[in-house]
Amino acid sequence: MKIDLNSKDITSAKEAAEIWQVSEGYVRKTFQQSPEKFPAGTIRKIGKQWVVTTEGMESATGQKDPRKEQ
Repeated sequence: MKIDLNSKDITSAKEAAEIWQVSEGYVRKTFQQSPEKFPAGTIRKIGKQWVVTTEGMESATGQKDPRKEQ
């Protein structure tokens, strides 16, 4: 399986928080408190960095990707 790491659907938690206009620690805190909000394979911690997909953020926040609404 090939994964495109250049995809705009894969972002750091910090960048995702900016896009969805939530607090910087939102992704980490939400995953720690309610991991079921993120579908399998939509979030991962790599070293000290959290990486999340658009699908994961849409599921966790209940909001569509703001970039696609423009």
